[in-house]
Amino acid sequence: MLVLGRLARPGNTLSRQIHSLLDFAGAWPASERCAFEKDMQVLQDFVTAEEEQALLREIEPHLSRLPYETSHWDEAIQGYRETEQRNWNADNRLVLERISHLAFDGRAMPFVHILDLAESGVIKPHVDSTRFCGNTIAGLSLLSDSVMRLVRVVEDRGDPYWADLFLPRRSLYVMSSLARYHFTHEILARELSTFRLTPIGRKRRISVICRCEPEES
Repeated sequence: MLVLGRLARPGNTLSRQIHSLLDFAGAWPASERCAFEKDMQVLQDFVTAEEEQALLREIEPHLSRLPYETSHWDEAIQGYRETEQRNWNADNRLVLERISHLAFDGRAMPFVHILDLAESGVIKPHVDSTRFCGNTIAGLSLLSDSVMRLVRVVEDRGDPYWADLFLPRRSLYVMSSLARYHFTHEILARELSTFRLTPIGRKRRISVICRCEPEES
């Protein structure tokens, strides 16, 4: 189930509430829609405006030394720059620990992936590789609202179905299992970024992405 909430603080858990951030399209099988709602979760206002600024103050000096890239190794992203960071100041470490405990039972990988998408950038439809991390990823959205589209990978050429997910600024999404490996996901380009016919006006967006270790085969 898509999950909404207000400020996540130590001791809070993902509450189960019907939502307004998810828009289904196409002929979804009922059982799969139910499973998808469990595997694609969002927590609104996971960080405060002050916590967002504290994260940005630590992130921006690293990003500012990097140029925006026009293509990615798997051709999935355009207009981006990225880095990984392991060491954080004490306040920001507390935020990352909240993510780790909420999404990974405290077992997130030590390196945090930081993805800076320019206002003109785009994350194209793709399915994550299973080589680099485990079943779940959690992404904190900074600087801008955005729309994530997830489209079912249909092998028998059946009728397509998909969902648009509105990701408010300062929200946290947690994606796992069905939603992660059986749907492509993308961040819509600014000119295509609408949710339920409402223009979102996506700007530059920084994602702070936490992961878990791949499962042993």
